Amino acid sequence: MLLRWASGIMIVLGLGHLSLVTLSAGEEIAGWAERGLWAAVPLTLGGGGDAATMSTKLTFWSGPGSFSVPLVVLGCLIWHLAGRGVAVPAAVGWAVAAWCVVGGVLLVPSPFFVGAVAGVLIVVAARKSTHSDDPVTAA
Repeated sequence: MLLRWASGIMIVLGLGHLSLVTLSAGEEIAGWAERGLWAAVPLTLGGGGDAATMSTKLTFWSGPGSFSVPLVVLGCLIWHLAGRGVAVPAAVGWAVAAWCVVGGVLLVPSPFFVGAVAGVLIVVAARKSTHSDDPVTAA
């Protein structure tokens, strides 16, 4: 059950982030589709570029290029593993928790700290599974 909660938190955070970016930068994203998507976001090093280029980069890195897509994928994987009774290593939980705490400290206020809760839940579930003969009860 703990892993289901952790994965649910991660999925909601990732999808919520993508939804907010889509709502706030919908016109920019629609412009990508109008331009044919191929190379819609210029890959240039450094901070150079006009305002339109910077807006395109910002939208990409805050949307599909951000943490949200891998977070949803990881959340779905953990949901799947929990359903099969497979324990998730505590290191995964520690990594998620550490990443979210650092992100929360750097970007206050933000829902990063909620992601740390998901990481802690993964660690607790891993600890329960190592102390239990049946990993399904810990999941």
